[in-house]
Amino acid sequence: MSSTDDREAAETAPAGEPTPTAGPVQHVDVGVAYTPRVRDEGRKVREGTRRLVLKPSRLTIVVALFAAVGGLPLYFSVPYFWLFLLVPVAVTVWVLRIRTTVDPSTVAVRTLTGSRTVAWDEVRGLRLGKRASVSAVLSGDDELVLPAVHVRDLPALSVASGGRFADPVGED
Repeated sequence: MSSTDDREAAETAPAGEPTPTAGPVQHVDVGVAYTPRVRDEGRKVREGTRRLVLKPSRLTIVVALFAAVGGLPLYFSVPYFWLFLLVPVAVTVWVLRIRTTVDPSTVAVRTLTGSRTVAWDEVRGLRLGKRASVSAVLSGDDELVLPAVHVRDLPALSVASGGRFADPVGED
């Protein structure tokens, strides 16, 4: 059947009958949020099925290593400039250490110096800061910075938290 036959069939259909669709119907799962920052990239985060782990990109380690290798001639030509080799080590430790883990009952934050787990019942809301950072406002007006969480991650965070807060870009 050619495209002209499709147009003729649509024109000859009676007014009370639905017209045929051009392609397959797509069903959208409203309980799924896609994010490139999910632990297993490309997988779906479904409500109540698993934790959402948000962490910095591992590509940052590669960039730090390239900077270290590129600066090697300079590091040993100037006295004490070799101490700048500690910067890529610190960046690597930072990337491997910090993360935010969200599940339907808790939010766990791990930083360079320690970690803290907070129940969602203690969280009054989320505060959006400068440069797309996100913080959790706790019941005692304390603020818990959520490392590696950005504004673009809020839809996935909403689904992973079990709907504890509304998705800001979702449809009501």
